[in-house]
Amino acid sequence: MAGQEPKPQSLKELMESGGGLSGFRWPERSADFEIAIRRDGTWTHQGDPIRREKLVKLFATVLQRDEAGDYWLVTPGEKGRIEVEDAPFVAVELDAESVPGTLRFRTNLDHWVAAGPDHPIRVEEDPGTGEPSPYILVRDGLEALIARAVFYELVEGAEERLVDGRRMLGVESAGRFFPLGPAAADSEASG
Repeated sequence: MAGQEPKPQSLKELMESGGGLSGFRWPERSADFEIAIRRDGTWTHQGDPIRREKLVKLFATVLQRDEAGDYWLVTPGEKGRIEVEDAPFVAVELDAESVPGTLRFRTNLDHWVAAGPDHPIRVEEDPGTGEPSPYILVRDGLEALIARAVFYELVEGAEERLVDGRRMLGVESAGRFFPLGPAAADSEASG
């Protein structure tokens, strides 16, 4: 009927559609779930690893990040803050062959994401050590830290291009170029 707000989808429908919980309003009731995600992708409760993979995968379906950058497990009735050391997921495998021109990443929770305009790759550099930390956007502001071995695979397949007047090494996926870092000659000139 005209003038009525559409009824929110069920939690199951939202998860199956891949839309996350964006159709739900955040519940008022909140708690501290004493859950943390370590940099290596291990989920913990009160400091102990959660060993039931199905439970971790279930939690991941209701994981959200707010505008302030805090992480929450959100259900229709309750939200609970959790701690995330770096990124909530880890990209543990690279597939550069099954879909021509597209780099696909498998996360530690067996979710596949294809790099492209909706799932960009970005690299942050530690100002003290210069060590890169590469990420790919998985969904709704949630990223996967690209594991070191997977990042080395990316660098092996990287090509050099001019980006904003600088020679950069990077990779292309789904028609978009993602810089990974300065080309060797460029980094030697600046260092």
